[in-house]
Amino acid sequence: MRLFAAVVPPPEVMDELALTAVPLRALDEADRLRWTDRAGWHITLAFYGEVDGHQLPALFDGLADAARAGGPLTLRLAGSGDFAGRHLWAGVEGDTAELAELAAGSVTAGRAAGAPGGDAYDAYRPHLTLARARPGAPLDRWRTALAGFRGGTWTADRLTLMRSETLPEGARYTTVGEWPLGGVLE
Repeated sequence: MRLFAAVVPPPEVMDELALTAVPLRALDEADRLRWTDRAGWHITLAFYGEVDGHQLPALFDGLADAARAGGPLTLRLAGSGDFAGRHLWAGVEGDTAELAELAAGSVTAGRAAGAPGGDAYDAYRPHLTLARARPGAPLDRWRTALAGFRGGTWTADRLTLMRSETLPEGARYTTVGEWPLGGVLE
């Protein structure tokens, strides 16, 4: 299974971003971008790659430990950016230092479980990917149009382990496990 750890915004937060994205998708040449499906929107903490079933118990234990180490986080989707002109994203504000600690704990959990990925981020930048650019499609106009976006705050109260499947119609993400941040769901 191809797995990653994430924080998933609640539906009302995704509603705000989806409404903001409608005019972005109508800009000239928006068809040159591959827009992500709202059903898969998430904030990645750690990417593990292909994980064998026998590694799951250790990964589950490590993620439970990482989730217990902190507490619920106050977050907001805000602003925009891109990675190397290839990925358009909405940024994250709020308890980002604590979110980075959760990401580091998620990476540690993957490494301890022997997951092949367990990517560490030199400078973790929490974000939610909205689109991927096809070659020759600069993201400037979309990034600028999204720059002023400020969604409402929400409380992130769980760490989610997700499975990624690549299908002809795009990626599909399913939840494999969830752990409450701080050990207790509110």
